[in-house]
Amino acid sequence: MENEHLNNSTIFPLGQKVEANFIGDAYLQMVFTDPTPLNAPIGNVTFTPGARNNWHSHKIGQVLLVTGGEGWYQQEGKSAQLLKTGDVVNIPPNIKHWHGATKDSWFVQLAISPGETEWLEPVDDELYNKL
Repeated sequence: MENEHLNNSTIFPLGQKVEANFIGDAYLQMVFTDPTPLNAPIGNVTFTPGARNNWHSHKIGQVLLVTGGEGWYQQEGKSAQLLKTGDVVNIPPNIKHWHGATKDSWFVQLAISPGETEWLEPVDDELYNKL
């Protein structure tokens, strides 16, 4: 597996295993949760190879900062984008999307997620395995 050194995350602790809305093993360590002044929680998410979240959208939008490994980001109706360390993804409000690790690499991101998240269906294995 690539980037196996990321199994302890990157800058922030690995955090707790996420039980809902993910396929495979992913871990979340909240880095910032103070509602004032920004009300924009920041979570450090570490994905094991092949792990990904369900399709979802954010009422206000989301920003992803890739801090390690390789992963995928896909908006509904568009081709998946390969993400690598240093990439930044600005996700507009109410855009259905998913993100997660590639099949053979760990993946770590900081997710800045103000507002509500609407969780939807899992990413189809057939779609994911074609990437």
